[in-house]
Amino acid sequence: QNDDASRSSDENSPIEQVALTVPVTDDPSLPVFTFRTWTLGTLACVLLSFLNQFFGFRREPLSVTAISAQIAVVPLGHLMASTVTKRVFMKGKKWEFTLNPGKFNVKEHVLITIFASSGAASVYAIHFVSAVKVFYRKEITVLVALLVVLTTQVLGFGWAGVFRRYLVEPAAMWWPQNLVQVSLF
Repeated sequence: QNDDASRSSDENSPIEQVALTVPVTDDPSLPVFTFRTWTLGTLACVLLSFLNQFFGFRREPLSVTAISAQIAVVPLGHLMASTVTKRVFMKGKKWEFTLNPGKFNVKEHVLITIFASSGAASVYAIHFVSAVKVFYRKEITVLVALLVVLTTQVLGFGWAGVFRRYLVEPAAMWWPQNLVQVSLF
């Protein structure tokens, strides 16, 4: 037990707000990649992506945040847990699976929120493509627009990977805006 206590104190954040909000415990027996996760996560990602892109071009843009989806998926997850069949498919085979492994859990909720967050964020290069069409009256082919968008996204992910050691991994680095979402779990 002393090992567990010392390990959890070592893993705990030196920032008081983070230590009080983020638990250092984990239950590895909870299922994560479930039918519910993929269904609700994909739905949240696609819906938020569509809504934010659609309403982003209005005179008064409307933004639907990932927290909205994070709150909305809780009753949907519990509804799916109580209504989706518990039947085991391919029983006795290597690829045995079920669509409903049990209660809706926090790990599924976190992963669905990650799906929703990736759909809620807008791709900044879309503004370049739109500006060229609207202000310069130039036509951009779908391939060029897609390449511009993908290039900027991949470049951003590359820089994030380069600076991960400095901006993510140190325990002293914390992002207060993320604590709001974490506290809802």
